[in-house]
Amino acid sequence: MATVSTFSLVFIFITHFFTGNIGDQVTHRVTLEIVTDGGGGALPSPPPEDDQYCPPPLPPPCPPPPPPSCQPMSPPPPPPPPPPPPPPPPPPPPPPSPSCPEPTPPPPPASCPPPTMTPPSPPPPVLKKSPPPPTPSPPPPVLKKSPPPPSPPPPVPKKSPPPQVPKKSPPPPPPTPSPPPPSPPPPPPTPSRPRKPVFESKRLEIVYDVIQTFKKKVTHDPLGITNTWKGGDICNYKGFICDTVPDFKQKALAGIKFNNFNFNGPNLTLDEFLIGLPDIVFFHANSNGFTGTIPSDIKNLRYFYELDLSNNNFSGRFPYEVLGATKLLYLDLRFNTFVGKVPAQVFGLNLDLLFINNNNFIQTLPYNLGKTTALYLTLANNKFVGGIPPSIGQASNTLLEVLFLNNQLTGCLPYEIGYLKKATVLDVGFNMLHGPIPHSFQCLLKMELLNLAYNKFSGVVPEEVCSLPNLSNFTLSYNYFTQVGPQCRKLIDSGILDMTKNCVIDLNNQRTDDECEEFFSRNHYVCPNEKFLTTYAPCNEGLSGAQVKSSKIQGSVSAPVQAPRRGSYGALSPH
Repeated sequence: MATVSTFSLVFIFITHFFTGNIGDQVTHRVTLEIVTDGGGGALPSPPPEDDQYCPPPLPPPCPPPPPPSCQPMSPPPPPPPPPPPPPPPPPPPPPPSPSCPEPTPPPPPASCPPPTMTPPSPPPPVLKKSPPPPTPSPPPPVLKKSPPPPSPPPPVPKKSPPPQVPKKSPPPPPPTPSPPPPSPPPPPPTPSRPRKPVFESKRLEIVYDVIQTFKKKVTHDPLGITNTWKGGDICNYKGFICDTVPDFKQKALAGIKFNNFNFNGPNLTLDEFLIGLPDIVFFHANSNGFTGTIPSDIKNLRYFYELDLSNNNFSGRFPYEVLGATKLLYLDLRFNTFVGKVPAQVFGLNLDLLFINNNNFIQTLPYNLGKTTALYLTLANNKFVGGIPPSIGQASNTLLEVLFLNNQLTGCLPYEIGYLKKATVLDVGFNMLHGPIPHSFQCLLKMELLNLAYNKFSGVVPEEVCSLPNLSNFTLSYNYFTQVGPQCRKLIDSGILDMTKNCVIDLNNQRTDDECEEFFSRNHYVCPNEKFLTTYAPCNEGLSGAQVKSSKIQGSVSAPVQAPRRGSYGALSPH
């Protein structure tokens, strides 16, 4: 290399690149070459190898514009160039970088002062001992060490922070909390229990829930009766009767009267309802749809006197539970479908009324029939067989009306019937009874309605019976009587006595001769003590026949042509 008398300095200015986001500064080193006279001099320090030749790729690819904070300033005049040394051979041009063009040092910004340069450290002594090479080797191309360009980063804001203070990226904002799940809807308000109505007494209050429970069982109410069962005025509910209960001296529910209401339902039973009415006196429920059984706790009802379950849907055996209700005075079980036997204990109850007609009872009549205290006894329309027990005479002081009609009774009428001195109705029609009319019937002085029709009675109609003072309806039709006296003919003429279809020769509307002859030729019914039956009258003991006849005539009164409808006959209607 030629000797130069003066030092030649070649300055390569420092080019600063700043990045907007991370504040990194990339500085190209200063290469200082000193050439001394006599060929002596230090080798120029090879430029330190940068890790990367190009700055990290930044968007945009070229360096960003200088920060806006600097003000434009005029550049200082460059120093006069020294005489150039002989030019070294040009280095081979580096291959162009695909991602970064060769940086050209830009002129210092007009607005910024010249960058303050740190003078390079003096060369270490070792460098002075090194012989100068004939030609300085060019620095190896650093571009070869460049890594492949990374993928372009996201866009950088136009305004970058000042380079003097590197900024750390602000911490990422906390993640926006997800909105809380919607609050569950508030629970629906708990329906408050309806307030109980105000009741006139505690005894009425205790039956309110029982009535409302039973009301739910009534699914068929054609008359709308249960619509009145609202509020606390139970005494105004249709079908309910109130009265003062003796032991509490309070108004209480005393009676049920559901007759002909036609209530029905799949579970219309008495179990909870009847027992839930502690002060009940009577329960009348004719013509409804009750089923099931009668509760056994009926015996615990201290004032329970009347039970009418007629014309309902009860079935099965006789309801033995009623036997425990020893205070019952009125028992009406007619028009159901009970079957089997009637227990003899029923006739030991202290009843005033016993209606068990229109069921399917099949048995002989209990031997203790006459022990009944019933005033009205109706056994009609069943399948009772055998004869009428002689014990019937024991009911002489109580029995007023008795109906045996339409069964399958056989045998002769017991003379003990003549002891029924208070009886007003006796009906044994539509059976298979035979024999004569006992003469004891002349003692039935209060008899008003006597029906012996549709049997097989025969013989002579007693004149004494036709002379009964209160007899208003005497029916002997469809039998085989052969004789009537003058007194009986008077009753025929007046319409009181009906002798249709008998075997009396000189009366109209009789059976044919062939019918009568056939009957007497085939049927030889003989009653035990038949002679006694045709002569004995308990009320005539000690009197002659003339005296008895005279006393009856003096006490007789004219009877109405048609007897009034009796209470027991009313029981033959389902309603």
